[in-house]
Amino acid sequence: MNYDFDAIIDRRGTNSLKYDFAREKRKPEDLLPMWVADMDFAAPPEVLADIHRAVSHGIFGYTEPKDDYYQAVSDWFGSRFGYNASRREIVKTPGTVFALALAVRAFTGPGEAVLIQTPVYYPFFEIIRNNGRALAANALLYDNGAYSIDFEDFESKIINHGIKLFILCSPHNPVGRVWSRNELQRLSRICVKHDVTVVSDEIHCDFVWPGHTHTCFGTLNENAVIITAPSKTFNLAGLQVAHLFVRNSGLRGRLKAEIRRSGYSQMNTLGLAAAQSAYAKGGPWLGELKEYLLGNIGLVREFLTARLPKIKLIDLEGTYLAWLDFSEYGLSQDELDRRITEGAGLWLDSGTMFGPDGEGFQRVNIACPRKVLIDALVRLEKEFRFIRL
Repeated sequence: MNYDFDAIIDRRGTNSLKYDFAREKRKPEDLLPMWVADMDFAAPPEVLADIHRAVSHGIFGYTEPKDDYYQAVSDWFGSRFGYNASRREIVKTPGTVFALALAVRAFTGPGEAVLIQTPVYYPFFEIIRNNGRALAANALLYDNGAYSIDFEDFESKIINHGIKLFILCSPHNPVGRVWSRNELQRLSRICVKHDVTVVSDEIHCDFVWPGHTHTCFGTLNENAVIITAPSKTFNLAGLQVAHLFVRNSGLRGRLKAEIRRSGYSQMNTLGLAAAQSAYAKGGPWLGELKEYLLGNIGLVREFLTARLPKIKLIDLEGTYLAWLDFSEYGLSQDELDRRITEGAGLWLDSGTMFGPDGEGFQRVNIACPRKVLIDALVRLEKEFRFIRL
């Protein structure tokens, strides 16, 4: 391989949310953190070189991207997912959660309900409630270790709650589903039937594993809003760049109006440089990273099967976030969380952070050097291997 993903980079003392805020979050400081969804790998060296060039210039004034920036973004999603966005259709924001909040305010009024599918990325709950909207949940069906959509409940929730906005997570975080084209078409038909705007969070779209294909929702529904970012793909979250693809001019106008009301204007100068560089030059790095992550997924699967068979790895179709089912142990969520933290010495994301239907689960970020992942698995084994039911 041309890139070294085994290198262990010490992130402590860098104000890393993942590593340096245990005390503030009331956690022991010696935990091995496997929670927040950033990677423990350096960004692509080609991107770092372009950031260094921007830093060397020494001036960080107000910055706007030109045509080559928009072309790099459009080419990436066009060549990989068949969605070609023109410059006018791309709306820049400082992050995906910011973009979701814009959409909630742009497409719903105070007190109106927004539909989500649980268990789901926990900021979905926050941006709905913090903006004075009601929450409507279409719980995913969980059967025999696999998740699917309850389409009947989905449509009934739209009708009963007067839904105007549905936030889709695709690929789905935390359950790791890559929704099939047929599933997405069925969701789209229901939303078109009831005049529901769809905002599709596709930030994990570049991490889809063999046997599965990511379908950009925008290729099925031209009135949808697609949220993307280089943050997960290239480990650039702290540089705060995301994009909305909005083909419908009316929806785009409402979103831009919300951006103006927020007082936000120019993007992070280094973030723009990094995003353009990543989309133009980061393909080879990503290809090797995905090979490495596939090895990590295989390691988790084999380890659990051989040594911790009561812990079930939900089939990971997409993302680098493993969703582990501990329900066979019969522990309450509080006791499970305590054993993870105090017994195993791990900092994971408790399943109920993603909704009540996350009871009995933990989310684990496996985007780390293999030595670190093995350490985490051995810690789990020491704590859970001899639990008697």
